[in-house]
Amino acid sequence: MITHKNTSLFFIIILLLLLLSKLYIAINIWWFIIIGIIWLSIAAINSARINSNYHVRAYCNNSSVTKKKIALTFDDGPSETTLEILDVLKKYDVKATFFCIGKNIEKHPEIIERILSEGHLVGNHSYSHSDFFDFYNAKKILEELRKTDALLEKFTSKKIQFFRPPYGVTTPSIRRALKISKHKVIGWNIRSLDGGIKDQEIIYNRIIKRVSPGGIVLLHDTAKHSVLVLEQFLQFLQQNNYTVISVEKLLNLKAYEED
Repeated sequence: MITHKNTSLFFIIILLLLLLSKLYIAINIWWFIIIGIIWLSIAAINSARINSNYHVRAYCNNSSVTKKKIALTFDDGPSETTLEILDVLKKYDVKATFFCIGKNIEKHPEIIERILSEGHLVGNHSYSHSDFFDFYNAKKILEELRKTDALLEKFTSKKIQFFRPPYGVTTPSIRRALKISKHKVIGWNIRSLDGGIKDQEIIYNRIIKRVSPGGIVLLHDTAKHSVLVLEQFLQFLQQNNYTVISVEKLLNLKAYEED
């Protein structure tokens, strides 16, 4: 498996060998630059792919599931749109997991109450979801995790176990923070891109092409078009005999832990 640790070790050895060789033969500096660029490129690409497990172990699906079962997740709420999402989920008797942003929890505590009262799960999605979250040091990331946990735990009365990093990006700082917080990283393998794409048909077709047993779907509960896509998608699942189960059941992991 390609990880940050073994990749870094590999390139450090290569660079050391080049330095030693430079004592005996002429080596153009461009070789060092090229190796450095390759190293950084591998790190950047894999840091941006949550399923790469480059920095941390992320649970993105369950390949051992052979029956038509998948899990639904929503990011970036709670918001006013979450209420419409909840209405659709209730209509189809489906449970989901909501990865919540701390500052939004403070704005809409009543929505968190409804999410939980209707049998859905909640997870940590950072406090700020800042554009610069990937550049935070471990201390600041840990502060965000703990702050959001504290907000959610007012409603769950149990320790939050699930964390989804903003944008699905992982870094060495996130790894260090998670080593202390002990959160389990929950990813996805069916990404709708509804956070950026507005075209309902494109989003819907993108999802259904990727549906397979044991998958985890990523949607957002922040825009109207996601509500429309969700209803279409749930109809598709019914027609194709898919069952939506919780992330807990799909991955055999607990969303909460008793204090």
